[in-house]
Amino acid sequence: MSTRGVVYVHSSPSAVCPHVEWAISGTLSTRAELRWTAQPAAPGQLRAECEWRGPAGIAGKLAGALKAWPMVRFEITEEPSPGVDGQRFCHVPGLGLWHARTSANGDIVVPEDQLRSLVAKSRASEQLAHKIDELLGAGWDEALEPFRHAGDGAPVTWLHQVG
Repeated sequence: MSTRGVVYVHSSPSAVCPHVEWAISGTLSTRAELRWTAQPAAPGQLRAECEWRGPAGIAGKLAGALKAWPMVRFEITEEPSPGVDGQRFCHVPGLGLWHARTSANGDIVVPEDQLRSLVAKSRASEQLAHKIDELLGAGWDEALEPFRHAGDGAPVTWLHQVG
């Protein structure tokens, strides 16, 4: 089952950029030549993004490959495909990797059992609110938002998985 998505490299040191391209290339089995631009939200860092096509579930493999460089801020989306939820991965230095399933319109999907468990374990409303924020990736969104805005209007590269 084929799907598509986007890899947003929000910030990377210039010395790591070739490694990021190699990781994306190796995962998608196609050459990735990203167009790197300055990241105004982090002077001295670069940013790039690419749209990709490949089999459902490959976003997780891309995230696994990119998290090898803990100083890189990135976000990966995978659109849902027939019978398969979409996915979103975010990585922020200091916070690590966050992952959630997404619906057809891009909303975060939290399984019913996970919500029931949170409610049962939470002793106060503040604790429940904090746990829900974690499930929804609020800390990652807050940390990435300045980097997202700094990339508005940046060029996008298209990649298609071979084979």
